[in-house]
Amino acid sequence: MKKIFKNALLFAAAGLALVSCNNAAKMAELADQVKIECNPEVLEVIAGNIDADVTVTFPASYFNKKAKLEIVPVIKYAGGEVEGEPFMYQGEKVIENWKLVGKDGAQISETVHFNYVPGMEQCELVGRAKVLYKKKTYAWPEDVKIADGANTTYMLVCSKGAYTPMADNYQEVIPEEVEAQILYLINSSEVRGSQIKSDGIKEYQDAVKDVMADERRTIKGTDIVAYASPDGPEAKNNDLSDKRASSAEKAFAKVSKKLETGEVNAQSIGEDWEGFQALVNNSNIEDKELILRVLSMYSDAAVREREIKNMSSVYGTLAKDVLPELRRARFITNVEYQNYTPAELKDLVANNIDVLDEEALLRVATLIDDNNAKLDIYNQAVKKYDSDRARFNIACIKLDEGKDQEAAKAVSGMKKSDCCSVNNLLGVIAMRAGELDKAAEYFAKCKCSDGAENLAVIDILKGNYKSAAERLAGTGSVNEGLAYILNGDLAKASATLKDKECEGAAYQRAIVAARNGNASAAAAELAKVNKCKVLVAKKDVDVEFAKVK
Repeated sequence: MKKIFKNALLFAAAGLALVSCNNAAKMAELADQVKIECNPEVLEVIAGNIDADVTVTFPASYFNKKAKLEIVPVIKYAGGEVEGEPFMYQGEKVIENWKLVGKDGAQISETVHFNYVPGMEQCELVGRAKVLYKKKTYAWPEDVKIADGANTTYMLVCSKGAYTPMADNYQEVIPEEVEAQILYLINSSEVRGSQIKSDGIKEYQDAVKDVMADERRTIKGTDIVAYASPDGPEAKNNDLSDKRASSAEKAFAKVSKKLETGEVNAQSIGEDWEGFQALVNNSNIEDKELILRVLSMYSDAAVREREIKNMSSVYGTLAKDVLPELRRARFITNVEYQNYTPAELKDLVANNIDVLDEEALLRVATLIDDNNAKLDIYNQAVKKYDSDRARFNIACIKLDEGKDQEAAKAVSGMKKSDCCSVNNLLGVIAMRAGELDKAAEYFAKCKCSDGAENLAVIDILKGNYKSAAERLAGTGSVNEGLAYILNGDLAKASATLKDKECEGAAYQRAIVAARNGNASAAAAELAKVNKCKVLVAKKDVDVEFAKVK
């Protein structure tokens, strides 16, 4: 028995020697002795590429010294197969530039690269090899499986782009004022009868009566504001301003006897430097620029007055034409105008659209669901008011409809085209066209949140998953959840996707469950995916679910 076992060992040793030294055909027959491993075990598509590291291990005494071996990595999928760059090896006595495998065997690292082709979601990477010896070729008996694939999870990214229509400045309630004023003599707080009976006061009374009769206007209250001219001691002027506030309040009681003026609030300002600056700025006074410069240089009232009085050539003019206008009290009645309601705006669009201004047109467009009706309103705003915002919003509608070139045409008509929103929209158009670098340039010019979200989409499409997660952090978007999945942060992905009801979020939750080994949860989430044709087709071939089916 011992003799038989000894003979068997000798025979095996002789067989190995035969493989390495005398019989290249045996290298093909013993192909299963060559170990080929892949990292990752499941291929992943990143930025349209499939890249992996492969380790080929040859046992001792396997390689014939005069033989060569070619291993071709091949991706096999339903649509066919694609060959990669071959791995080339040679024995010790071969004079070539291939990788050497000696009698002690070898472990050699390789890389594989393939361009993704639709259909590779279900594929396998295999090694197809042949031994070359002198003029003969010996093929390995069968392809050797290296890895499964391919994971295309990053393609779940929503790349339609984020964009926001430009807002209107429509005011539902418009603040208005009805104002009059009374003037005082220098150093006096007495209200003269001529001031109470002035044309300005009569106009004020008539205007308030008109407001009272207008259903759209509401009086909210009246402010009485008293001042002193900024000449003389500041303390004296402040006291004079206080007395004028008191006398003006009494005078207003007479003026408003038959009027609704709301709650009255009297206040004293003191020296009216603000009014002084406004009057000088709007005048033709000589050296007015010098006066304004003094006001900007000094904040102390006494210094200001001194410096201005030193301008003897103009002070007389100021004392005659400006300072008397500042010895005053103003009656300011605050009014709220109720603008058109949503229902009224809709009615006017249908029956009298010409009365609507640009802001009203932009607002009413947001109240209508039908895109064609919206476009009609925006086109009216473009025609009548040459509205850039209307052009921009037309472009947004065209993007919603997938008419990217029409969107670009609408933007091209804008007078001001180099702003954050426009750059973002142009970036979306470029991104949809697959021009990722061009899109990134546009998005980089944006400071708005839409631009940041869209840059994150570019990051995902280019395989920069960490950067994408940082840009999307806190947005709560489905793309944020995807970025966390791609970074392997399943806890954050789960928290982000938790309450989202769309099918895209359900699909991503299924991936999280599958990666966590929870088959029942994955199945429950996939059951919610039944309307989106793309996801319905994908879930049946997605390698993410291979281990939980």
